[in-house]
Amino acid sequence: MEQKSYKSIIEAILFTMGKSVDLEKIAAAIELENDETKRYIEELAEEYRENERGMQIMELDGAYQMCTSQNTYEYLIRIAKQPKKHVLTDVLLETLSIIAYKQPVTKAEIEKIRGVSCDHSVSKLVEYNLVEELGRLDAPGRPMLFGTTEEFLRSFGIHSLEELPEMSPLQIEEFKQEAEAEI
Repeated sequence: MEQKSYKSIIEAILFTMGKSVDLEKIAAAIELENDETKRYIEELAEEYRENERGMQIMELDGAYQMCTSQNTYEYLIRIAKQPKKHVLTDVLLETLSIIAYKQPVTKAEIEKIRGVSCDHSVSKLVEYNLVEELGRLDAPGRPMLFGTTEEFLRSFGIHSLEELPEMSPLQIEEFKQEAEAEI
């Protein structure tokens, strides 16, 4: 095998593992002696330094790890600090509104209102920190109860659940009629 092939294999191993890998393990994987493997690793590390690459190979007590180079740290922090934008689809908004108005509520109650499974929606809302588990209902199977979080209040610019808009009696009557028609 060519020298370049050994280097690309070593590079792939270090990149894929993401943590330090012992020299002996790398040597065994590419079927070379430790000294020759170490030479290839050092040459590869030198190529990264000479070309001022965004990655570097570090030696850590007889093991090697691919890491980002120090001169890229400031840029990585800029990316990491950018807030994630969560997209609330119609399905998520519908599920969230049911939880907000009916809390504490179980998934079964949400599914009864929506007429479809809500596992994914509730999981996403928990992931977005808009909904949290409040405990368990004292009923057979002890289903989980869900309610909104402080992040929900912050996200929608309200101070308490009492500030949620009230539904008009006409809307309530329409919803009742729709529910009865489905039954």
